[in-house]
Amino acid sequence: MEGYVYTVPMALFDYIPGILFMISGVLLMRSLYNKMPKGVFACLDGGVCIAFLAGILKATYKLLIALGVAAVPTLNKLFLPLESTGLLLAGLAIVLMLVLRKRSAALMAPLTIGLISMMVVGLGCMCAGLSVVSKKMKKGWLIPIFVLCFFCYMGMGYLASRPEETASSNWIEQGVNCFGQILLLTGVGTLYRAGLRDFKL
Repeated sequence: MEGYVYTVPMALFDYIPGILFMISGVLLMRSLYNKMPKGVFACLDGGVCIAFLAGILKATYKLLIALGVAAVPTLNKLFLPLESTGLLLAGLAIVLMLVLRKRSAALMAPLTIGLISMMVVGLGCMCAGLSVVSKKMKKGWLIPIFVLCFFCYMGMGYLASRPEETASSNWIEQGVNCFGQILLLTGVGTLYRAGLRDFKL
């Protein structure tokens, strides 16, 4: 596209660092899974995936321009916040792994509580916010759906946090998770079809 210097080979080449990073990340996750508490491993897993996504989005931004499809600045603007967040989480996970291996397991409690609190607050805000939007769009019947979705997420989080894991508990956990995702999709899909994109909040 006019005004841009990106070519298709250049854009395709830009995918390579991201792919190499993801391979390194997968090897790290496979190697360190048994050395980290669940909360710490979640930081590593999330960090690697977020950083990988940052690189892929930026490469896709260049490729779309090189192909003359479109310039989507958002893909480029997401790179820095995603990359910095991802690398911070991954690095923090490795440091915590080393620290927690040498100290009492009680040190894990604040991290676990912090992560659970983030999940509860984030999901609570999301479901509460969507409930308010539903009310504004005269779709108040969606509010119980979002409330139930929140409790499904909480239930899934509780089931996933238990130290013992059996085949039956895993089926139950994923069943609750799936039901919660169906509820979320039902609510969001209804708002989308009702014209959420053009609705004036």
